Amino acid sequence: MDAVNAVDDRDEGAAEAAARITGRRVGAAHPRTGALVEVRLDDGRSVMVKRADAPGAVRAEAAGLRWLAGSGAVRVPDVHGDDPRWLVTDLIPTGRPTTHSAHRFGRDLAALHASGAPEFGAPPPGGPVDAYIGLAPMRNVTGADWPRWYAEHRVLPYLRSAVDDGVVLPAEAADVERVCARLPELAGPAEPPARLHGDLWHGNVLWGREGTAWLIDPAAHGGHRETDLAMLCLFGCPFLDDVLDGYRAAAPLADGWEQRTALHQLFPLLVHAVLFGRGFAEQAVSVARKALSR
Repeated sequence: MDAVNAVDDRDEGAAEAAARITGRRVGAAHPRTGALVEVRLDDGRSVMVKRADAPGAVRAEAAGLRWLAGSGAVRVPDVHGDDPRWLVTDLIPTGRPTTHSAHRFGRDLAALHASGAPEFGAPPPGGPVDAYIGLAPMRNVTGADWPRWYAEHRVLPYLRSAVDDGVVLPAEAADVERVCARLPELAGPAEPPARLHGDLWHGNVLWGREGTAWLIDPAAHGGHRETDLAMLCLFGCPFLDDVLDGYRAAAPLADGWEQRTALHQLFPLLVHAVLFGRGFAEQAVSVARKALSR
């Protein structure tokens, strides 16, 4: 048996994982974060090696990257291989965005969404039902009606966790629950399921050396296209106005989409409240009350 393949993956490092998964010899390894390591292969290429120990996390991310790539609309790093603990992808050399590249990203994002999904909540082909958004579990349970699905499978599970953890107070939770009850009237015109990145904050948009946008770390699923846009608006993005202009030029948004942003931000804010505490809980409650004031 090959010495690399004989390594117990519980003790294996990123370089060994890269060698085993790619079948190449490896050179230098440069840690980027606790979970990410840049590894140089013997053919001159560099790859990014990511470790995730949560069950199904690597499978979900790899399936999401392949699903996004399959749209032919956006750029994502090629997946060289994966196993239950390690994901190996292309390394994307970074650069700076421009007005032009941001506008193009908006058009490309519109095309990604238009490539569609079978249902709201549908996981990528080969992806698990029990997936993740960041470090938080996320269940990809399907539904045909977006307001009901969004309330039951995106907002309320995280609200309950936040209340159980004491991060959201019961009186505050009641305001979020009222938003969920009113979602059919607040959600705007019905839309078909879109193919979402699912965790589209600016840290998951890499700008390549030519300024081209690359998407990483998806929590991909079928959803409402305004959800991806709402997350870009929530956490910011370079040249955001140009991104939105490019998007709307390719795929106009229904009237009132800006007012509905608060509805779509409830999901990521409650996820962050569960992961990071009270500050995000206060934002979620504020957003819910803003939605109720309409």
